[in-house]
Amino acid sequence: MYRRKIVRNIPFGNIMMLDATAIGNIVREERKALGLRQAELAAASGVGVRFIVELERGKPTVQIGRVLAVLSALGCSIDISRPQ
Repeated sequence: MYRRKIVRNIPFGNIMMLDATAIGNIVREERKALGLRQAELAAASGVGVRFIVELERGKPTVQIGRVLAVLSALGCSIDISRPQ
């Protein structure tokens, strides 16, 4: 589970769900921590630079498949739990 600074999250029952802005901030922080430029991350993820820019800005309509590719390239993961 991601434990760095999270700018915003949305309470959802007993868990916290990240919004698009928080995910974008995580991507930006991890990219910078790895010393990657946006173009390098885009190439490693198989997406365009514009997609990385929009993702880091928190655009809420980005495609989930591409988001997962970027997160995977950064070594990040997503934890999804079923309702109890």
